[in-house]
Amino acid sequence: MIWKVSLSDVSMVMLGMSSCLCGGLSLMMLNNGSCEVVEWEFFNLCSMSMTFSLIFDWFSMSFLCFVYLISSSVLFYSKSYMEGEKNMNRFMYLVVCFVISMSFMVLSPNMVSILLGWDGLGLVSYALVIFYQNEKSVNAGLLTILSNRVGDVAVLLSIALMSSMGDWSFFIWSSYIGEELLMLKLMVVMASMTKSAQIPFSAWLPAAMAAPTPVSALVHSSTLVTAGVYLMIRFSPALEGSKSQSMLLLLSCLTMFMAGLGANFEYDLKKIIALSTLSQLGVMLSVLSLGYPELSFFHLLSHALFKALLFMCAGVVIHNVGGCQDIRYMGGLVKFMPLTMSFMSVANMALCGFPFLAGFYSKDLIIETFFLSPLNNISFILYVLATGLTVMYTFRLIFYSLSGGYNLFPLSNVKDWDKIMSNSMVGLGIGGVMGGSILSWLMISEAQMICMSSVMKNLVVMISVLGGLTGYMLNNLSVNSMLNSMKNYKMTVMSGSMWFLPLLSSLKMSEVSLMSGGSLSKSADMGWMEYFGGQGVLYTSSKFFETLRKLELNTLSVLMKMFMMIFIMNLVMSN
Repeated sequence: MIWKVSLSDVSMVMLGMSSCLCGGLSLMMLNNGSCEVVEWEFFNLCSMSMTFSLIFDWFSMSFLCFVYLISSSVLFYSKSYMEGEKNMNRFMYLVVCFVISMSFMVLSPNMVSILLGWDGLGLVSYALVIFYQNEKSVNAGLLTILSNRVGDVAVLLSIALMSSMGDWSFFIWSSYIGEELLMLKLMVVMASMTKSAQIPFSAWLPAAMAAPTPVSALVHSSTLVTAGVYLMIRFSPALEGSKSQSMLLLLSCLTMFMAGLGANFEYDLKKIIALSTLSQLGVMLSVLSLGYPELSFFHLLSHALFKALLFMCAGVVIHNVGGCQDIRYMGGLVKFMPLTMSFMSVANMALCGFPFLAGFYSKDLIIETFFLSPLNNISFILYVLATGLTVMYTFRLIFYSLSGGYNLFPLSNVKDWDKIMSNSMVGLGIGGVMGGSILSWLMISEAQMICMSSVMKNLVVMISVLGGLTGYMLNNLSVNSMLNSMKNYKMTVMSGSMWFLPLLSSLKMSEVSLMSGGSLSKSADMGWMEYFGGQGVLYTSSKFFETLRKLELNTLSVLMKMFMMIFIMNLVMSN
């Protein structure tokens, strides 16, 4: 009997085994407090050492464990979701290349070697976003890669600025970078902001939802977008007490608020989840800017589990309702897809920070730490409002899709019919329930006393309850008062379009260059340059060589004419 093994099966098994290996190594290194650094020195030039470095500690090993686990689940999920796809092997190769680039990025403590993974992530994510070759995918891919190129340039500039230190290893020198290298810190912060889609680089993350849903589950929930957060965690010793720290705090709080507000006006299922990812990235960077990198890393890992699960559930829903992503055409799905909707409810509740799910342990600790930190009033208000908006859009999504009336077109095929998709979500579903508690037991070795007033302690609960009730009211308003939003049309458009960031990032950024290029094309390329440029030179040289050719063909007549001219000139001069 001949066993037929596909590329997806081999990749899935290898990634699953790698996840178990990295998980065991991370537990061992966390217990021992050990760290291994491997360096290959290529050459020395003027006291500058060109090295390729890899670091193996519990940070990198635990992150890789989660990346490989989610990648393995996504590849198993893709066997059914992408069934019948002509370019299935190309899709698998791209996913594997993405995982390899992510591994290089996570294991690199050197600004030069990190470019291998950093640029690889941008290039492969572009190829994945344009996988469905249509105009929408190409536009989204261009916005994605051009936004990320800003961060790539910031990394290159930070390499140039670190040259004065004699080494590019930020893992070693980050604690010694003072305010004299403020520009270096700003470049690293800008690079992380572009990769993590913070304001003003937020437009590319919802646009990247043009990619297949398995790509969204892997790339735009737990790996690519968290690469900037991971870089900032590694670089965090250099930010303590820096001016860039306060700037990052304000921008991340604004991103949280903007993403939460936009998700409440959005009807595309995948874009709602993408905006929730954007909001959670703001949570990670805000607590990191307060000086708690381990707490940010804790939320990064727990968020990766339930957000990947949420995208996979959304993919099953989209698959079953005929490719429609508008939540207004959904409703009552819990009666037709009980297993998928159970996983989706777990992921949604974990996103809200429901007690004893994965998101509760990290979000509750982050909010309490945030309230105890010295903050300005603007950041505090934005954080509280963003927390309420998270619960609001989550409950709005639940009431639109899970409950309510039947708004679907065909109801016959809507069921948990696919065992491969269902089985691929089991591991992440268990992680969404138990992952936060396990991580808190491992990462928080000592209990810390957090003293808060009763008002501050109950503030989050009150805001969450108010947000849930408002989400339910928004669901009812969609039935009873559909056109009320038209009364405040400008505010509705601004809130629902991410404060016009997609417009500013695409059309307005290129409007000046396109208009100036058009005028230059008319006046120069098709105007004066036609006369004095290449066409003019061609015309003049053609006339010149045409004259020479005539002279060559009529040699005798030319000689006689020249003889007569010389004879006449001699007669005139002699007289």
